[in-house]
Amino acid sequence: MARRSLTGRVAVVTGAARGVGELLARRLAARGARIALVGLEPDELEKVASGLPTDSAHWHADVTDREAMSRTAREVRDRFGAVDIVVANAGVAAGGPFTDSDEAAWRRVVEVNLLGSATTARAFLPALIESRGYLLQIASLASITPAPMMTAYCASKAGVEAFAHSLRAEVGHQGVRVGVGYLSWTDTDMVRGADQDAVMRELRGRLPWPANRTYPLGPAVDRIVAGIERRSFHVYGQGWLRGMQSIRGCLPSLIGAVGQREMRHFAPRLAGVRTGLVGAGGAADERARAEG
Repeated sequence: MARRSLTGRVAVVTGAARGVGELLARRLAARGARIALVGLEPDELEKVASGLPTDSAHWHADVTDREAMSRTAREVRDRFGAVDIVVANAGVAAGGPFTDSDEAAWRRVVEVNLLGSATTARAFLPALIESRGYLLQIASLASITPAPMMTAYCASKAGVEAFAHSLRAEVGHQGVRVGVGYLSWTDTDMVRGADQDAVMRELRGRLPWPANRTYPLGPAVDRIVAGIERRSFHVYGQGWLRGMQSIRGCLPSLIGAVGQREMRHFAPRLAGVRTGLVGAGGAADERARAEG
């Protein structure tokens, strides 16, 4: 589709305090969009909002909290008069062997990434139907290919991809377009946090090129913005991810075979792998739940 002007459009971005969400809010505002930021870190959200060149506001809300997100959606609609774009970006990650995983952290990854995305969609869809708007669900390379030591993250991202594809078929006749955004390893607090564990860092480094690289944030977000302007069904933060779609059917068997070899290699060191939520965003989520 041709690009649509974002000037005056109202864009909601969840997980907007840092990383992809923060820079996306800045890039959308630079194109004239009015921004509603949603997240768990009110001070950080205030800093982002105060630096935007267009009308903006922020809401402190947990995307897994149905009442909080419903209230936020009403207040955003009242504040801006409409909602044209929603980017379900909020997410957390945890790594390590499933058998030794922290069950609370494992569940939280699924709750935030999958259930939180559904809660976000449920809250904002009435406004998007009214505006015939666009919902972009941020997914991952992990939606396309499984990986050992990432069971919760891969399960949640595969689930959220399927959710978005299903939702697209349901609401398309009402004028709402639903897209899925795919990102490989991108330079964010989440990825840097995962890399603090030596085993996880080395395991990722042994992936085949180009999946073993960390990619700069700016170009990935620029691709996401272009996808929003086009209301695209599929948005690829790194161009090579598009090609992964054509081979994804072969990947589970391949990863299953190669993964066994890698796990044997790292087996003596697995006991020391950190199993909680990673990065500054994971720490913020843990603090918010402890305070709540």
